[in-house]
Amino acid sequence: MRSRTQRAGAAAVDMSVQIGSVCLPAPLMTAAGTAGYGSELSAFMDLSALGAVVVKSLSADEWAGNPAPRVHETPAGMLNSVGLQGPGVAAWREHELPELIETGARVVVSIWGRSVQDYARAAEALQDCPKQVVAVEVNLSCPNLDGGTHLFAHDPVATAQVLQATSQIGLPLWAKLSPNTDRLVEVAAAAQEAGAEAVTLINTVLGMIIDTESRRPLLGGGGGGLSGPAIRPVAVRAIHDVHVALPDLPIVGVGGCATAVDAVELMLAGASAVQIGTANFVQPSSVEQVQDDLRHWCFSHGVPRVSELTGGVKH
Repeated sequence: MRSRTQRAGAAAVDMSVQIGSVCLPAPLMTAAGTAGYGSELSAFMDLSALGAVVVKSLSADEWAGNPAPRVHETPAGMLNSVGLQGPGVAAWREHELPELIETGARVVVSIWGRSVQDYARAAEALQDCPKQVVAVEVNLSCPNLDGGTHLFAHDPVATAQVLQATSQIGLPLWAKLSPNTDRLVEVAAAAQEAGAEAVTLINTVLGMIIDTESRRPLLGGGGGGLSGPAIRPVAVRAIHDVHVALPDLPIVGVGGCATAVDAVELMLAGASAVQIGTANFVQPSSVEQVQDDLRHWCFSHGVPRVSELTGGVKH
């Protein structure tokens, strides 16, 4: 148990971070798809104490998602094929957002689509959101029906088209990109050029599990996205490479973060803030705990401002 002196000293650490035009009082957030659509986690922690709550990705219309089973545990994480199930932006604004705002949380809305027009419609449905909605995370890791089977996040041109189509919303845009491409830096540069104030790195890594008895995939959708500790080194490398190439582009780091040391690693690689995802399924209060531990890590290591960690890796 920490002493009163330790707690008082840690309280002096400046935990605020800047992500483009968005200033957050703390660097930790939930990751889209791991904390529900609204206030679900408020029973386990004070959502107003977090940097922001990133809600599950929403499309313009209700979407049923993939057939069950949708989630399977792996030795170092989780494989999911939920398929972006959701109620649609309008229903979310009516039924979920008000209760989330009542918790005092700052809100980042994640949107997705299967065409550029889909993204534009989702953004349009977010017009005139309450001030508590501080940014829109554009989930670009979706198949591009406008241009073939590749993900938007694998194509710099398609990425730019989506961001340009969603820019009318008047809110800061964060582009959530995929690690499943060797063009990540190029895509990040295209996102920045098209108006993204930040990029979120990374989304899940493509994976698959096969039942050796039935010889069938264990997920209803076939393959899925791997998350959890297994992908943290992938996230660290992606964040590092993008930060080195584009040092003026803010990065929100995500991927396998479950402890304060994990968060420090992502920030040293170049992240300005950190999201926690899969760990929420193990311990619903993970984000608040990691944030508190990060504050104490900074205090014990003589770091007066958490933002000083960003890009601090030594070469």
